Amino acid sequence: MTSDKKNISLLTDIFIKSGLTDIVISPGSRNAPIIISFANNHNINAYSVVDERSAAFFAMGLALQTRKTVAIACTSGSAVLNYAPAIAEAYYQKIPLLILTADRPQHLIDVGDGQTIRQTNIFGNYVKNSYNLPMDIDSTEDFDSAQIMINKAISDCVFPAAGPVHINIPFDEPIYNFTDVSVSGKVMNMNRLRAVFPDDEIRKVAHICDGSKVMVIVGQHTLDDILTQLVNELAQKSNFVVLTETTSNVYGDLIIDTIDNIISSIDANEVCDFKPDVVISIGGHVVSKMIKKFIRANKPNYHWHLSPSGDKMNTYFCLTDAFATNEIDFLVSFIGLLRPTNSNYSKLWHTRKQKKDNDREKYLSTIGYSDFLVYNSIVSKLPKDCVLHLGNSTPVRYSQLFGSTKGVVYNSNRGVSGIDGQVSTAVGYAYKSNKLNVLITGDLGFFYDSNGLMNKYLESNLRIIIINNSGGGIFKFIPGPDTTPNVDEFFVAAHNWKAEHICKAFGVAYQSVDSIETLDDILDVFFMIQDNGAQVLEIFTPIDKNALILRDYFNFAD
Repeated sequence: MTSDKKNISLLTDIFIKSGLTDIVISPGSRNAPIIISFANNHNINAYSVVDERSAAFFAMGLALQTRKTVAIACTSGSAVLNYAPAIAEAYYQKIPLLILTADRPQHLIDVGDGQTIRQTNIFGNYVKNSYNLPMDIDSTEDFDSAQIMINKAISDCVFPAAGPVHINIPFDEPIYNFTDVSVSGKVMNMNRLRAVFPDDEIRKVAHICDGSKVMVIVGQHTLDDILTQLVNELAQKSNFVVLTETTSNVYGDLIIDTIDNIISSIDANEVCDFKPDVVISIGGHVVSKMIKKFIRANKPNYHWHLSPSGDKMNTYFCLTDAFATNEIDFLVSFIGLLRPTNSNYSKLWHTRKQKKDNDREKYLSTIGYSDFLVYNSIVSKLPKDCVLHLGNSTPVRYSQLFGSTKGVVYNSNRGVSGIDGQVSTAVGYAYKSNKLNVLITGDLGFFYDSNGLMNKYLESNLRIIIINNSGGGIFKFIPGPDTTPNVDEFFVAAHNWKAEHICKAFGVAYQSVDSIETLDDILDVFFMIQDNGAQVLEIFTPIDKNALILRDYFNFAD
């Protein structure tokens, strides 16, 4: 059974033939043809999520886990606008979403008709492409045009790099009719070739790196064993240092995965020793403000960024060139061209890392109950084969102080770095995952996305840890807000809210702790996957002590 609207019937057919299987639909009327066509097809997994903002983040979680394009579909009007936060995140994090928005016919736009806004190109700057599907495809020309458009949209979602693509679909009434005869289309080859970086250019890059102090920075990235292997080969070279963050999902004994611990310890007399001659960056956004500040103030001679789409990621304000190339292809050729070099650059960084790791352990033994101590306890007890979702703002930052645990997959909405959608993204990812999924979020991030629990796809492998320090604790730490008279009310948004009754409303198991001893006692059991649904653990910590303890940490040296 499918809608009698031929445009959506054709889209559904090509969607399936392209190997896509998942769509998240929010209730509505104008999107009835989408619901009828997709939700009644046995080849498609259709999920019903009421809140469009939450639905889009839930779909993003599905796409992250499956690494396939996931569609989202909603009715017309303000429902469309509620997709915007997740679309922006997906755009900057390079997650493939196919956005299907139902619309009124053109003659009903701006005439006072209900639930009607201007939807053409509505996501403008935050999608890879926007398409308006023809309402009628009865003629050969209109059918061919629609078929090409659909194929382009689906291809755009993944090539040359992933991202969101919008198809706006006008429907005229009646919209609830259906038929057993679907419109058949074909998957078309868009003749798109992967960018190949010239060998002679790679040779030039390798020649420049020979004898230079080279810093490789891997930003946010999905888990890739081949990339990890190649980056570890670079880390073995004496003139290379590889910096990663937990969200890079790159591990290795010779990799520097606690950037801020080291950068904060470099004094003015050491800058020249630690400063790189060359920076090669891979992947997406970097959490550390310290490394950005360090490189911006101590510019290398060259900075090259690698990405399939050739993004000009001038994060450090010194970009020499953006190489449109597959990272794996480039590194394989690049490593093969490097000559042995005798340098103490790598040793310098690793000696400092060892010292700062020791300092961290000694500091932890001196402090009282706080966010810092809580994160240490969670990290030390976290199962080694799980997925860790890190909320913004403080959770993802604390994570960088402890480094990566091999076997753990790290996710965080660092494309735009907003607090919206943290719960919903984790719920979507966990639904498709057979591993334990743990979300660590702040209190405001949880409350902001509490509609993420209004979801019938909550699985028993999901654990949500809320660090409740009665407000936005990050604003007690970063310079600026604490010097204003508005810090508590307008920056921190101080409160005395608890998550208990929100969890009760949605039937989610809840428990709370307010001491490190109690936390240590329950974490082992909390992390066990049992067939009793998702669980929430709320940890209450003192907001004023947290900021002081974190500040003192960066000044601590044994």
